[in-house]
Amino acid sequence: MPQKPSSHLGRYGERTRLVHAGRDPFQQHGFVNTPIYRGSTVLYPTTDDFLHRRAPFTYGTHGTPTIRSLETAWSDLAGAATTVLTPSGLAAITIALMSAVKAGDHILVTDSVYRPTRTFCEGMLTRFGIETTYYDPAVGAGIAALMRPNTTVVFTEAPGSQTFEMQDIPAIAKIAHAAGACVMMDNTWATPLFFPPHERGVDICIEAGTKYLSGGSDLLLGLTSANEAWAKRLRTTFDAFAMCAGPEDVFLGLRGLRTMALRLREHEKQAFDMARWLAERPEVARVLHPGLESDPGHAIWKRDFTGASGLFTVILKEASPAALAAMLDGLELFGMGASWGGFESLVLPFDPATYRTATRWQAEGPALRFHIGLEDLDDLKRDLDAGFARLRAG
Repeated sequence: MPQKPSSHLGRYGERTRLVHAGRDPFQQHGFVNTPIYRGSTVLYPTTDDFLHRRAPFTYGTHGTPTIRSLETAWSDLAGAATTVLTPSGLAAITIALMSAVKAGDHILVTDSVYRPTRTFCEGMLTRFGIETTYYDPAVGAGIAALMRPNTTVVFTEAPGSQTFEMQDIPAIAKIAHAAGACVMMDNTWATPLFFPPHERGVDICIEAGTKYLSGGSDLLLGLTSANEAWAKRLRTTFDAFAMCAGPEDVFLGLRGLRTMALRLREHEKQAFDMARWLAERPEVARVLHPGLESDPGHAIWKRDFTGASGLFTVILKEASPAALAAMLDGLELFGMGASWGGFESLVLPFDPATYRTATRWQAEGPALRFHIGLEDLDDLKRDLDAGFARLRAG
């Protein structure tokens, strides 16, 4: 069922909305938080109620009070008509795509997209007779030249998952909508707090709640929100797949929601400080962070975004694999892991040259993606300083 943003919360600031959205304590016997509802079967008091489905909840896969709380809160935050919850961020992506494609369609996907999205497009969608074309993330209104009569989706991600290219989402949306295509966006980096997707022309937006909604590196959750035009298609597809998130995970998502603004602002501050410090290091060729004035995407970020999260990439100067391993393997405070958004700092070496197709990845040296956590910055800098000494020695 589509949810309307809570009209009585619309006049409040984001922190107030995060604290109050999706909660109704007096429907929960006065308890502040919506409790965890586990269940599949829903009972009806009469035959007439059952035959006409007269109940706020009809079956476990169609939602519970716990699920409805987070759906409603996220729709309010994102400015969406509806939100569905899935067991992971990748599941949120697949639900979004399956809501808008059919056999014989053509879709456009940014070349900087989260790699598992490519895997789904090149594997599952290809099996269903759906063709994917990857495009330069800097294309902007030039996306018009790539549109075909059967193009049904333009998939965006800003900034790019590892390489942090910005995209002109409003310009792309204008062209895509004129051709009748659905605009999708992976907005995990910014969240709706820093980029209001549906205000900028996005029809279906994807977020990995695993990241900043959780904040604790202990949760897998996806959120897919849609505007009024696509709400019914999204909800119908979700119901057909019954790809439900677990009740405990949804509860953790609700708990994380209440403090997300505070955590994001701290991650932002820490990451800006660390990005500027790294940019001055002699071992660093450049820093890819759209919030820095030196970044090629800074103008778009400044125009369309209201903040930056804790994730960015550093391109090192030329270094051998052994020297890089010596640097990374000896780090004490930076874990090496594929996720991000939690309280802890992470670093991830990567090379997208092998799988990008529309653009060529050229870098001076190894690429490292950093997530800056909530530790003391002086400690993080000392840890990296020692790592750079090992890099130079190598």
